[in-house]
Amino acid sequence: MPTIPGQLTPSPRLLLGPGPSDAHPRVLTAMTTPLLGHLDPQFLELMNETQEMIRTVYQTKNKMTFPISATGTAGMETCLVNLLEPGDKAVICAKGYFGNRMIDIAGRTGAEVTTLTVPWGQVFDLNVIRETLQKVRPRVLGIVHAETSTGAHQPIEELGKLCHEFNTLLVVDAVTSVGCTPVEVDAWELDAVFTCSQKGLGCPPGLSPITFSERAMDVVRNRKIKCRSWYFDLSLISTYWGGDRAYHHTGPISMVYALREGLRVVLEEGLETRFARHVRNHHALKAGLEAIGLTYTADPAHQLPQLNAVRIPAGIDDVACRKKLLNDFGIEIGGGLGDFKGVAWRIGLMGYNSKPSSVLLVLAAMEQVLKSAGAAIEPGRGVAAAEGVYAQKV
Repeated sequence: MPTIPGQLTPSPRLLLGPGPSDAHPRVLTAMTTPLLGHLDPQFLELMNETQEMIRTVYQTKNKMTFPISATGTAGMETCLVNLLEPGDKAVICAKGYFGNRMIDIAGRTGAEVTTLTVPWGQVFDLNVIRETLQKVRPRVLGIVHAETSTGAHQPIEELGKLCHEFNTLLVVDAVTSVGCTPVEVDAWELDAVFTCSQKGLGCPPGLSPITFSERAMDVVRNRKIKCRSWYFDLSLISTYWGGDRAYHHTGPISMVYALREGLRVVLEEGLETRFARHVRNHHALKAGLEAIGLTYTADPAHQLPQLNAVRIPAGIDDVACRKKLLNDFGIEIGGGLGDFKGVAWRIGLMGYNSKPSSVLLVLAAMEQVLKSAGAAIEPGRGVAAAEGVYAQKV
């Protein structure tokens, strides 16, 4: 007879990496709610409520707004496979790992992809994008708002308007920004935006809230050939998340409960208050990290408050330090991806985890870990710097 694994009892963790972050306790409680059928009238009403709250968080009136039943990358794929057909032109802006992923997915649609790149940690100048749009005249421009691999915050407030001058649709990766920093879909004229459930929204991974403008939906409705993905075909999914509520797939009931509660938490706090909280905790963490000699990878003018990417000091073992943080303190931070593999650490302060206790605990732990690794660290220096920021009047 095979051995049956023991009861699930993972060690406690503080998830301060690039995601997932810790889920809000109210969200975890909501997930224990008894199941309903995915076409039950009660569940259909919960779907309506969830959609309306996603619209509020995205600051949009877009009818086509709902969570894809899969993780954030599925949201990326949904946007690109529905808007691009073989032979279409696309421009993808890559300034890190996830811009490169967008290039790969766009290429798989059969589109002709033009890539724009800048060194990791930097952001794109709108004048450079304008020149490319004028030359290529693409159907789609794709860009990452909050680049999780570098901690860089790309300004996009004027980008939608720019794209529309050239009859181009703007697709935005907002996976690490929604719920942490402003994303104003209607005001910024964004056409297709996707995010995830496990970062700023304080839920477990498993859903990817998306929104499509009417301009984007016109393209979806007028495709020459069927979308290359059945599961992510908006013309099919919309029958379930649209007015008919016709069967498309079995919705992940407990995850919708989770997202609904996570959105309630976000809106109860208020978007502006939530954004300010993330900025304040970022300033405290940054002061502490810099006080112990760590420098940021992103341009100082474009650093994300929710994802702090810092360079690993010379002579310090990346994996050994992260392992010690995890084993000795129960804290997870992220290593680098792509160009930053072995070069950077990524510390997330997203959603529920953006709070002083997270900042002070990770700084105290990092002081001990770096000191044990041979770094010249003055104990308490990083924590004191963070406390100095918190002592300032808001």
